Parts: sequence; structure tokens; C-alpha cells
Amino acid sequence: VQLQAYGGGLVQAGGFLTLSCATSGRSIRDFYAVAWHRQVLGKQRVLVASISRAGRTRYADSVKGRITISRDNARNTVLLQMNNLKPEDTAVYYCAAQSIQSGDYIYWGQGTQVTVSS
Repeated sequence: VQLQAYGGGLVQAGGFLTLSCATSGRSIRDFYAVAWHRQVLGKQRVLVASISRAGRTRYADSVKGRITISRDNARNTVLLQMNNLKPEDTAVYYCAAQSIQSGDYIYWGQGTQVTVSS
């Protein structure tokens, strides 16, 4: 199973980006949820948003209203649309797949850098 995250880049504050997480080897419907996490150097990785196989979504309070997670089952892809980006959104963004059995995030993508300039 491989998760490939891409779409990061450099954007000015107030701008937008869409991150994609493409999954191969398994269907995204085989997982309880697929999520995006982010990590700032020297800090813990934190959950940004997740979407379950039933389509239920969760968001960190810091991104509610600015970020939307969605899934395309036919393309085995999960998208993270980020609007009104802020410098504090700067981080490496990782997508991850959550096991139905354990609830653990068992597969991780390689990360994509998002940098928001002020």
C-alpha cells in the first residue's frame, strides 16, 4: 500500500492550495478513514482533517471554515482544499490511512511542504 501526497508549495497569506493524497495497492474504502496531518519542525504531528469511509468529516478547530476534505472513491484519492491560508498553516502535510481493526494510522504518505508567506 502506498499513499502519495502532493500539491504543496509556496503561497501568500490569504491564498489557496489543494493537496491530493493518491492511494495505490488498496482502495481507500478499505480504511476506516483517511486523514491529513501536519507537522512543524520540532513539534508534534497533529490532525488537520479526516474523512471516514461513510463520508463523515472532522476538522481541527484551527482550520474550520477554511479547509475542506473530500474523497473521490473512483480515483482512490483524498483532497484537502485549503483557503485563506495563514502563515501558521506552514508545515509538512502528511496523509494517512486509518485501520478499521485497530483505529491506528497504519499507512503514511511521504509528506508535502506547505509554506505560507506573510
